[in-house]
Amino acid sequence: MVTRDETRAGRGALLEQLSEPLRRFLSTEAGSAGLLLASVIFALLWANSPWSHLYESLWALEASLSFGDATLAMDLEHWVNDGLMAVFFFVVGLEVRHEFSVGELSDPRRVAVPMLAAFGGIVVPTLIYLAFNRSGEAAGGWGVVIGTDTAFMLGALALVGPRFSTQLRIFLLVFSVIDDIVAVSVIGLVYSDELHAPALVAMAVMCVVLWSLSRLGVWRSPPYVLAGVGLWLATYEAGLHGSIAGMLGGLLIAAHEPARDAVERAARSFRAFWQSPRVEVGRSAHRDLQQAVSINERMQLRLHPWSGYVVVPVFALANAGVDLRGGVLGEALASPLTWGVVCALVLGKLAGVGGTSLLSFRLGAGRPPQGVGKGHILGGAALSGIGFTVSLLIAGLAFDDRVLQDEVVVGVLLAAILATALGWLLFQVSARFLGEGDADLPRLLDPPVDPETDQIRGRVDAPLTLVEYGDFECPFCAKATGVTRDLRKRFGSELRYVFRHLPLADVHPHAELAARAAVAAGYQDRFWEMHDLMFAHQDELEFEDLAGYAAELGLDIERFLRDLDDERAGARVRADISSAEASGARGTPTFFVGGLRHTGAFDAHSLARALEESRPS
Repeated sequence: MVTRDETRAGRGALLEQLSEPLRRFLSTEAGSAGLLLASVIFALLWANSPWSHLYESLWALEASLSFGDATLAMDLEHWVNDGLMAVFFFVVGLEVRHEFSVGELSDPRRVAVPMLAAFGGIVVPTLIYLAFNRSGEAAGGWGVVIGTDTAFMLGALALVGPRFSTQLRIFLLVFSVIDDIVAVSVIGLVYSDELHAPALVAMAVMCVVLWSLSRLGVWRSPPYVLAGVGLWLATYEAGLHGSIAGMLGGLLIAAHEPARDAVERAARSFRAFWQSPRVEVGRSAHRDLQQAVSINERMQLRLHPWSGYVVVPVFALANAGVDLRGGVLGEALASPLTWGVVCALVLGKLAGVGGTSLLSFRLGAGRPPQGVGKGHILGGAALSGIGFTVSLLIAGLAFDDRVLQDEVVVGVLLAAILATALGWLLFQVSARFLGEGDADLPRLLDPPVDPETDQIRGRVDAPLTLVEYGDFECPFCAKATGVTRDLRKRFGSELRYVFRHLPLADVHPHAELAARAAVAAGYQDRFWEMHDLMFAHQDELEFEDLAGYAAELGLDIERFLRDLDDERAGARVRADISSAEASGARGTPTFFVGGLRHTGAFDAHSLARALEESRPS
């Protein structure tokens, strides 16, 4: 498993750094969209074929689980909607907890606008829906239009959005996370059956168990799985939908960044296994690696593929099969219920999400992610009108009448098509008339490597270039992890390595002073020696320590101290920070290979592969 071995900027530092767990989430959700679309098409074709009776019979098939005298029996459709979808929302809950703990939602300034956008994306569509369906049973289905299908939305963004849209995808994901919380809350409060007090107490007990396991630092997954199943059973018996158990379970499992001592212990264990490949040593290494990464991230890694590639497509297969023959399609297209769903999702989400976001930015509640323009926001808001998964789930809970359910399904499918087309149109208009192309951080190194100002290790004219933006207190920077040592050993004189400063002063209080010390040592041509010493003593970077290192290196101490306090050193560090901003570096370490920002894992093997690919032909 690739962990997020990077020091993140805190509230006062540079923002919008894309985390590894978030990259995994985005790639899984977007990648599953194609399979989800195929499931929808297959369900529609099957339901409208001569074998449609088999479709109905399959999902009406009874299945039960028995343990002694206790039996749990449901048809397959309910097993999918109440059981499998609990897994889907459990993964969502894990991601929500991770984002609020250490991810994109950990900074309140990032939460404000997406939260307001989610609020607008719920209120405006609901009002539009109720304008079409003011009374009767149809009015109770307003919850159908509040949700956004993250997988479909990100898949559509990959299809019709800008070529590079990472920053916009992050904004939409943050919005959809909040949207999912509200949707599940609505399911629990509005669309649940009569509640049973004893089972509610059992739910509370299982929630306490999950919280306690996380609080006590239990790192093995089976106890969490057992407690989660217990929570689902209690939720089902209480008369609540299984999605409530999934979301609650995920939210109660803590997330945290890898601790430095745990990562170092895992590294020592793996070195021991490399030296002595014995079963017991390998088992110890595997255990130390698992303990270094939070149970939240490990469960996400295991369950995301199942959720994206199995659960959601099966849900689509079970719920999208509407028999449109016999005038059903014509009746649906003439129904205010269908058009209420369409207008609420397509126009309501655009106005609610897009309008609220732009107004919030204008009023100073936040600022758009770097690289994201007004047209991007509106295009993404249009795509949020794809409400497939949550919409169909709530439709099944809101309506017992099969005719009304079919009308909702037609409306949701039609809205998905129109929302995608509207999003494409808005992206095209913004690119052509507003000059808003990519919605991403800068990818090119700015400015390029300059031998006159940059600190270069290796031949100045070497064919391969690796640039690192680093922080001397960052435990995951290249010198601290030995990455550059391995790369220099592998490539020899073919590699030039450049170090630029990105001190994250709000999380590393000594980083800026250490950066100035390296610059001051560089004035006496001892930059790399000071660089290596400070990385070797990351916990000892007080002023007195730096002066001691200068003495150890044989520097002119008076000159070193004078240069350390000189504005020239501060200007040199600030120039590197400005370069990081212009180049899209938002955390340490950030690497550039051949002038292009490297994304993904930054172990020696991954960087070596990237360097080989950048080799001049």
